[in-house]
Amino acid sequence: MRSSWFRSPSSPRRTAAVCLVSALALTSVAACGTSSSKSGDNNPTGGGSSDASAPLDPKAKVTLTIDCMPPAAKAAQLKEWNADVKTFNKTYPNVTIQGRSTPGQCEEPARFTAALKAQSQPDVFYTYFTDLQQVLDNNGAADITAYVNNKTVPALGDIDPNVLGVLKQGGKLYGVPTSNYRMGLLINRKLFTQAGLDPNKPPTTWDEVRTDAKAIAALGKGIAGYGDYSTANTGGWHFTAAMYGLGGDIVSSDGTKAAFNTALGQQIVNNLHAMRWNDNSMGQTQLLKWGDLQKQMATDKLGMFLAAPDDITYMVQQLGAKYDNFGMGPIPGGKATLFGGNDYMIKKGSSPDKIKAAIAWLNFETLTPGKGQFEYARTKVDGLPVGLPQPAFFTGASKTKDDGLKTASATMPVENFKAFMDNPVPGKAEPPKAQEIYKVLDNVMSGVLTDKNANAGALLSAAEKQVNQVLANG
Repeated sequence: MRSSWFRSPSSPRRTAAVCLVSALALTSVAACGTSSSKSGDNNPTGGGSSDASAPLDPKAKVTLTIDCMPPAAKAAQLKEWNADVKTFNKTYPNVTIQGRSTPGQCEEPARFTAALKAQSQPDVFYTYFTDLQQVLDNNGAADITAYVNNKTVPALGDIDPNVLGVLKQGGKLYGVPTSNYRMGLLINRKLFTQAGLDPNKPPTTWDEVRTDAKAIAALGKGIAGYGDYSTANTGGWHFTAAMYGLGGDIVSSDGTKAAFNTALGQQIVNNLHAMRWNDNSMGQTQLLKWGDLQKQMATDKLGMFLAAPDDITYMVQQLGAKYDNFGMGPIPGGKATLFGGNDYMIKKGSSPDKIKAAIAWLNFETLTPGKGQFEYARTKVDGLPVGLPQPAFFTGASKTKDDGLKTASATMPVENFKAFMDNPVPGKAEPPKAQEIYKVLDNVMSGVLTDKNANAGALLSAAEKQVNQVLANG
């Protein structure tokens, strides 16, 4: 599913700047030094190196414009950003960072598309994992392959190759990840306990989900054991996640044909039908979209649903729930899990020093355990949440260090996510033309959840024909 404001809580907070500017114009502040040069300009007064693989020369004079600056209302996030810029400038005193704020989410599709077409995006611009093709179609991003290596990004070897793979095309790298999510099974620990279930052992198979959902629904009082989406493209998103969990695919490996009209696809649809109509464990209200299940869960009316960890932050910060009430386990099946996330790209035509400066900043702020967005002790002092099991792109020593630092400063019960963290599931990217496909698959989900006589084979066959047409249209 395309990331939303709530899907990427760490990215908006990581994107302020020394110079505060509006979303429509970049206004230099005297204390910030010189204004930005054109993206392709080299600055002859700075240092620099012709070797693309070499780190930025601290003598190089560079001005970077960066979007996704948090609004002034997010005082704690802005304070942290300003502190990080000062720390960064101790090593690179000649790099001036200017930021652009946006009134809503960091990327609004219409504005983003317009900026790409006009070539007016900032030097370092925020995108979702699903944006790469659109950016390349508009000739918008620099090839940063030669600039990203173990010298410029020391943790490079510990970044999940599946995450980096999303930002590559033709063997070339076009972006640097900042945050990501992996789908899992979100549970209401209070309802699990009331139903006599162990909240520390969330179900790991769909048979177990069905059994536990029945037990939770038996509590009565309008409580549903399991919930799912079926409209606004979110039903197709969840169907995709369930297919991945069982080892299935949505499209063929060459991206030309639908691949979900299989025994696995029918298994998912039949299981939902059984829970909805035979067990009555999914509640009467259907045609739900993102936000609806969160409201049910936050008010103790829902036991489980597929989700990303940051749904918990949304429920606490926006709906008044308590962190202690939630837990997570891996996605049922555990073969693979749908993942998505956010990244930064660098405008095509940027000078070598500008690219190097951008990589240096992004490495410091978003890819170094213990620094920037991972400076958890500071985050805790500033009253911001610590302990959510994401970003999830680190492996190896970087993951070990990050997990330890996060646990030491946690403001939420990290033990509630132990089943999710201790059983990592390989991440798998969204299918091509994801939103168009999800819209079609909504019909499968809404059909089975609103029609007691729905036929799994018929629903999947109809969707298969439509998705094949979507893929054939290029």
